[in-house]
Amino acid sequence: MRSMDKLSFSLPAFEPGWVWLTGAGPGDPGLLTLYALHGLRSADVVVYDALVDKSILELAKPGCLMEYAGKRGGKPSPKQADISQRLIRYAQEGKRVMRLKGGDPFVFGRGGEEALALVAAGVSFRLVPGISAGIGGLAYAGIPVTHRDTNSAVTFVTGHNQGGVMPNDLDWGAIAQGSPVIVIYMAIKHLAQISGALVEKGRSPDEPVAVVSKASTSEQRVLVTTLGTCAEEVADQGIEPPSLVVVGEVVRLRDGLDWLGALSGRVLTSDPLQRDQGRATG
Repeated sequence: MRSMDKLSFSLPAFEPGWVWLTGAGPGDPGLLTLYALHGLRSADVVVYDALVDKSILELAKPGCLMEYAGKRGGKPSPKQADISQRLIRYAQEGKRVMRLKGGDPFVFGRGGEEALALVAAGVSFRLVPGISAGIGGLAYAGIPVTHRDTNSAVTFVTGHNQGGVMPNDLDWGAIAQGSPVIVIYMAIKHLAQISGALVEKGRSPDEPVAVVSKASTSEQRVLVTTLGTCAEEVADQGIEPPSLVVVGEVVRLRDGLDWLGALSGRVLTSDPLQRDQGRATG
């Protein structure tokens, strides 16, 4: 994208000793912001997470030091405090440091913790937002998070807490009763418990559910199912993290909005909310 040199506005200088806390978006490198791409081309060090696609890392400037700091549930992972100290150390050495996180740094990304650690250490930083997977990943699956005919509210929740267990501090009853659409990050491990809790609190077991795996990458998989059977079908089909789960009538819109499927020959319908939605994969 060398045309960046001809932009009608100036990109900020990436100064030595600064840390850019940057969102890499949901996978497709085309969804990077201009600031994120500029930062990658300027950084001396990139400290990146597990969910950052390899094609994005390849955009870094030649000679850039690439350091993995990914966290994946159930696997050995660096401690958050150690990651923050690594950022501080590199910045204090006068390096341009990019902290690259999947999605958006502030959406279940612990970017706030890292930023506060930089503040405590007196390190200057810039925040570069990214497209959260809960929006961009679902859009790539042809599922909007809001639609005039289905919902005017949406709730984003995490499927596990800092300790890796299902969050017990969430009011699942209020979420079930109050939000027409629920988008759940990191839900696969506890999907049976979460779906069971939602049904117990009043959601219909026949309500549409979509499970979107690997979001906007070439390995994307989408399972369309129901709340009552989603956990069983995810296990049967071997769908693994990273995956998003969306609950609500907006899932039915995939029949009309699966633009990626249409590129491969899928015939879309202009009235997806009027059809009986059977369970399918695609």
